[in-house]
Amino acid sequence: MDLPVMPPVKPMLAKAVAVIPPGMQYEAKWDGFRAIVFRDGAEVELGSRTGKPLTRYFPELVEALRERLPERCVLDGEIVIAREGHLDFDALTERIHPADSRVRMLAQKTPASFVAFDLLALDDSSLLEVPLSDRRALLERAMSGLTPPVHLAPATTDRAVAEQWFRQYEGAGLDGVIAKPLTLPYRPDERVMFKVKHERTADVVVAGYRFHKSGPVVGSLLLGLYDDRGALQHVGVAAAFTMKRRAELVQELEPLRMDEVAGHPWAAWSDEVAHETARLPGAPSRWSGKKDLSWVPLRPERVAEVAYDHMENGARFRHTARFRRWRPDRTPESCTYAQLEEPVRYDLAEILGTTD
Repeated sequence: MDLPVMPPVKPMLAKAVAVIPPGMQYEAKWDGFRAIVFRDGAEVELGSRTGKPLTRYFPELVEALRERLPERCVLDGEIVIAREGHLDFDALTERIHPADSRVRMLAQKTPASFVAFDLLALDDSSLLEVPLSDRRALLERAMSGLTPPVHLAPATTDRAVAEQWFRQYEGAGLDGVIAKPLTLPYRPDERVMFKVKHERTADVVVAGYRFHKSGPVVGSLLLGLYDDRGALQHVGVAAAFTMKRRAELVQELEPLRMDEVAGHPWAAWSDEVAHETARLPGAPSRWSGKKDLSWVPLRPERVAEVAYDHMENGARFRHTARFRRWRPDRTPESCTYAQLEEPVRYDLAEILGTTD
């Protein structure tokens, strides 16, 4: 491979803002694996956000990119998997597997797509110093006539349209809106774009915590919601605390601390089979590796209000929730899935202008 921009390249990043800023280019925020695609003739490489290759995990996508992209180019975009018109991040994470046989099987069962939104190089020219508005024009020309599973991400400079996308696209599993200054060169690994994400609040049961890696202070609170069968399901964690607050939480939660996990709703957390029928903390996965997943059980009697962006498959918080306050006025039993706001469904094909 001999391109004007060579791997590894870390993608340009965005910082969170509360409102969509004016006077920029706007795109949907895709909920998938960020990837830099390098193509030089028959050679195709997929680089992850960290710079490590993703190529072996998506053989069907490599073939599609080889058939559809310009002969020599470098693209920034997102690898996604869609099911029934909705992005499915869980299915995407399953694709990262060490066994080649399973990778090939999943490539047929849950094929991935690539959504391109920036162009870093074309033919023999690096475009890293070219303004975004010019890169976008070149990208549109380079991607004209493409067919699924390779797509061009919709973009607009109309803030009103971006506001509409922000409201509508969540129903297809998208994550918010990205705003990019029109004169912006491509800046690898720098937070020079802006992201606006959805935020909601929910009342949850605090049923345990993990210690922080630095010592005997709270690292994260383990959060639960009751399902319609009355079972407490683990839905995620809240983790953003100052060190002073982490120490205070240990003392606040000490009266609820259980000496052993027996009798706790998540007592079966260490049994792999139990994870097949319930959401429990410490689910073994290839992401956790040898990480210590042990936790301190608490009697599920304390309720907290947390902020979250959206739910993954309606079952758990997609990202780490943000602690807002304790809710002594709420009973744990009232913390159910029924309180969660469901976004209006929106077909992903309408966003990408396809029928696949």
